Amino acid sequence: MADSHDRIRVRGARENNLKNVDVELPKRRLTVFTGVSGSGKSSLVFGTIAAESQRMINETYSSFVQGFMPTLARPDVDVLEGLTTAIIVDQERMGANVRSTVGTATDANALLRVLFSRVGSPHIGGPQAFSFNVASVSGAGAVTIERGGQKLKERREFSITGGQCPRCEGMGAVSDIALDQLFDESRSLAEGALTIPGYTADGWYVRIFGAVVPMDRPIASFTAKQRQDFLYATPRKVKIENINMTYEGLVPKIQKSFLSKDVEAMQPHIRAFVERAVTFQTCPECGGSRLSEAARSSKVGGISIADACAMQISDLAEWARGLDEPSVEPLLGALRALFDSFVEIGLGYLSLDRASGSLSGGEAQRTKMIRHLGSSLTDVTYVFDEPTVGLHPHDIQRMNALLLRLRDKGNTVLVVEHKPETIAIADHVVDMGPLAGTAGGEVVYQGSLDGLRASTTLTGRHLDDRVSVKSAVRSPTGALEVRGAATNNLRGVDVDVPLGVLVVVTGVAGSGKSSLIHGSVAGRDGVVAIDQSAIKGSRRSNPATYTGMLDSIRTAFAKANGVKPALFSANSEGACPNCNGAGVIYTDLGPMASVATTCEVCEGKRFDASVLEYVLGGKDISEVLAMPAAEAAEFFAAGESRVPAAHAILRRLVDVGLGYVTIGQPLTTLSGGERQRLKLAVSMGQAGDVYVLDEPTTGLHLADVENLLGLLDRLVDSGKSVIVIEHHQAVMAHADWIIDVGPGAGHDGGTIVFEGTPAELVAARSTLTGEHLAAYVGSD
Repeated sequence: MADSHDRIRVRGARENNLKNVDVELPKRRLTVFTGVSGSGKSSLVFGTIAAESQRMINETYSSFVQGFMPTLARPDVDVLEGLTTAIIVDQERMGANVRSTVGTATDANALLRVLFSRVGSPHIGGPQAFSFNVASVSGAGAVTIERGGQKLKERREFSITGGQCPRCEGMGAVSDIALDQLFDESRSLAEGALTIPGYTADGWYVRIFGAVVPMDRPIASFTAKQRQDFLYATPRKVKIENINMTYEGLVPKIQKSFLSKDVEAMQPHIRAFVERAVTFQTCPECGGSRLSEAARSSKVGGISIADACAMQISDLAEWARGLDEPSVEPLLGALRALFDSFVEIGLGYLSLDRASGSLSGGEAQRTKMIRHLGSSLTDVTYVFDEPTVGLHPHDIQRMNALLLRLRDKGNTVLVVEHKPETIAIADHVVDMGPLAGTAGGEVVYQGSLDGLRASTTLTGRHLDDRVSVKSAVRSPTGALEVRGAATNNLRGVDVDVPLGVLVVVTGVAGSGKSSLIHGSVAGRDGVVAIDQSAIKGSRRSNPATYTGMLDSIRTAFAKANGVKPALFSANSEGACPNCNGAGVIYTDLGPMASVATTCEVCEGKRFDASVLEYVLGGKDISEVLAMPAAEAAEFFAAGESRVPAAHAILRRLVDVGLGYVTIGQPLTTLSGGERQRLKLAVSMGQAGDVYVLDEPTTGLHLADVENLLGLLDRLVDSGKSVIVIEHHQAVMAHADWIIDVGPGAGHDGGTIVFEGTPAELVAARSTLTGEHLAAYVGSD
């Protein structure tokens, strides 16, 4: 009987756009979910199967523990049977805390600290003596203890030896804050002297200063003591309007609130302020290693822990194999296995001191995979979200081997994927469709790979698609000169990037492609760069607000009805009073999970009933927000409802393949590929002559790649220059010019190994890219 539970059964799944989906998935097999972007793959795999597994596991904890955990609502599904523990390995960027590195995120640093504390010479202390997050402190004082019924006073001393550099406090960089960028000395605090985002004159951030310094006098007239208290005071308790609060000087407050995050992960306006007001430089005392002099002095096998963390991991693996320390052999075995996992998964080019916030989505996903490769767990469900993102065709074979290894240990592996190379290794395929959005949400095929190939589904028809190399290429109109590029692993690269054509920059993961383009091209005037950073937005954000088109739509509604534009905002005056414009009501059931129910007053429309009486072109604002982008583009194109600004943005959404997405759909429900194309649509509206795209095929179905190539052609034909960092062979074959970076990753890369047309690259087959491209186009 126990052996009969060999399938995960899903009945009546209705999460997001799913239409009562029924599916059975074999356990201890590799199942690949495919289909166009927005067809419902993630809703089924992540939003239903994985979400319910995690929710049920969380419910096994006590009510007290559950209070500290995220509350997960039950997915909209009739029956889920045969679930096992789900481990999700997604593409979410790793934490952007400045103290988080690849070493700390994978426990490699913890193992190294133990190693150096045991066999390092000279011996300087325990593992914490090698930690850049532990400061060295000492102190002494009198303590009262009770012994034999008597209270005795004793003097006690204590000391903690940490590895933190005292100058930069373990940050690796020191910052210098320009005071003239924080405030205007000629004005008073009450007049809005502070020029820091969020520090408004009537806000609590500013009002608290009134407890210590005068609010109505210009800052320039402060006494020396007032200026010291205003800028550098240590935390103290103060009372404002009978409220107890903590007062702290402006500079330490800025350091804590703005400088504790990675600059790259900040919101644009915060990042602009930090880049304007703060200058960073490598700590002169520790050289950026974050460690104290004592921690750097202790060595094992001729190198310090700072040297070890700065080495490329593939080199570090060789160093660990060369150590002969019988007293810590089990520890060395764990370190060697960990470093070999990095190399095996294609991340041997990283170093342990690399900030985790600087990893791309694909690198972050593969880094998370490392902790699972050596796991003793079996019979669990691993869920992967496009594990081949950011991988060169050469590296995809290694990723496939790792996925099969996880399966062969007795685990169920569920993979959402578009690449034919990964679909090819599936034991079972589930194809979602037939199209995207409301036209999707159904299982159009499930079974073997051969059955998919013979089916008439969109994926089946395009599975063996191949693009031939261009017979004729465009001629460049000029060139962007790059001279002596040395960012990260680049070795003084000189290259001329042609203008007026479609240029593809390729090479294995870690070869230096992004370093070359983002480091030497993206910052120039007239260059619009669209990177892989995540879109920031809450449930209240949607394509209409993100692209800015909602402003022109609200203005058009207001003008047509003679009322204020604010009425047509669900976040402002027009919000439904019952749900405050959220469209749903969250009910807290104490120890149980919160329940979200559609608002009964507005029926999920988010607006007050009086607002819905105003119409434009026969439709109210909620009906407009419920339109797919393609339909909305027609609606705003002509007639009474003509809004040129909105129409222009909607045309760009359709051009990038998002015509099926409703313009009021919450950003939190968009897939990764949809979000990147939304960013592309916004960037296309910016004034620029050169567009830089970073892997635009991420999240794109095979059938959509053709549409992307058409979009790139239209951009080039309109007089723009397009530079694409890409691994997809169809994009390479379609290029006018290819720049191949390599030959390997990390210190084995960083040079230009080929420049020329795709046909020349295929003919030469002189690089890994050339070999794979030749195989793709079927060249003999």
